[in-house]
Amino acid sequence: MKIALITDDEKTISEHFGRAGKYLVFTVQENKIVHSETRNKVGHNDFVKLEVEGGHEHHEDPRGRGFGNHSEEKHQKMFEAIKDCNVLVVRGMGRGAYLGLEKLGIKPIVSDIEEIELAVESVIKGTIINHIEKLH
Repeated sequence: MKIALITDDEKTISEHFGRAGKYLVFTVQENKIVHSETRNKVGHNDFVKLEVEGGHEHHEDPRGRGFGNHSEEKHQKMFEAIKDCNVLVVRGMGRGAYLGLEKLGIKPIVSDIEEIELAVESVIKGTIINHIEKLH
C-alpha cells in the first residue's frame, strides 16, 4: 500500500490540498513503512501563473468550487504524481478534488491530524477518521 500526504514542511499535513507544494509518499508492507519519498505537487500557485500568462478565465460551476472541466483538468495535473498511491491524507480540500480522487481509485481522507507520522500510523492501524464534513 502507498499512502500519500500533502505537505509543505515534510513534518505536518498542509491545511489545503490545492495549495500544498509537495507529497510525502510512504510505501507500507505488512503494516510497516519500508520506503518514503518526497514528490513535487502542482498547486494553485502554478495554475494562477499559467492563467495570467495564458489569459485564461475561471468560470464558476453551478455545483460549486472544484467542479467543471477547468477544475477537473487542474485536479488531474495535481493527481499525476500520486496515481500509484492507494490513499491520500489531507486536512482540507474541495468536494470536486475529493470526488476526482475517488474516480481514480485513490481513497481521499480528510483528517484533523496535523503530524504526518501520527496520520500514517492511523492509516496503517485503520483508526484514522475521514472528516468529510470539512470538504468545501
